[in-house]
Amino acid sequence: MKLNSRLIENFHVLLWLIKDMCWAMEFKLLGSIMILPTLAAAIWILKITKEQDEFWVNLAVLFWILANSTWMLVEFFQMGSKHYCLPFFICGFISFALYCYKLWKNKSNA
Repeated sequence: MKLNSRLIENFHVLLWLIKDMCWAMEFKLLGSIMILPTLAAAIWILKITKEQDEFWVNLAVLFWILANSTWMLVEFFQMGSKHYCLPFFICGFISFALYCYKLWKNKSNA
């Protein structure tokens, strides 16, 4: 059975909710473990959409999860500054800007 991208995206939301609930409830071990399947699902979605315009917005989501996970780990384990997540947020903004540019370019070519 081939999984479609929408099903994976929906499952990805569930993983993200579990991870963020663990963060809010301060379940440090489970929250830290949930980073891996959440990132894996985001990467899988990227692979599925690599030839589509949605790739760029999905890449922004991946960077958002990386930033979010970094922030969570910093809070859980006092590993320094929340500024560690800033590069991931910046990369997310750039990816989303590329997504918007591609949309605009496609509309102007149509």
